[in-house]
Amino acid sequence: MLKKCHRLKNPKAFEATYRQRHVVSDQYLVLYAGRERTEGSPEVKTGFVVSKKYHKRAVKRNKIKRLIRECCRLLLKEKEYQYKYQSLIFIPKPTAMEATYKEIQNSVNTLLKKL
Repeated sequence: MLKKCHRLKNPKAFEATYRQRHVVSDQYLVLYAGRERTEGSPEVKTGFVVSKKYHKRAVKRNKIKRLIRECCRLLLKEKEYQYKYQSLIFIPKPTAMEATYKEIQNSVNTLLKKL
């Protein structure tokens, strides 16, 4: 579980991140990045969005969110998660349902490097 200081929770923060239009994607995930960080700005906040269109069952939607969240948590723990944006939103594609943890982890790493 991500610490509270690293979670994107406010709906206005999600809207602001979408409005910035910094988007990268690959075969498993789409990543939206918010405003660029300045000196003294707070830590990077991360949000995860999985709609009902992705899968009808909440169990399946929560599983993919847990996988992506764990990848981000491990990156934060290793201090490799220092990026120039204040907020990030991860949205899985339908192909991510069949992906393994390792594939999701590689996808998160490549998307963060693309930014």
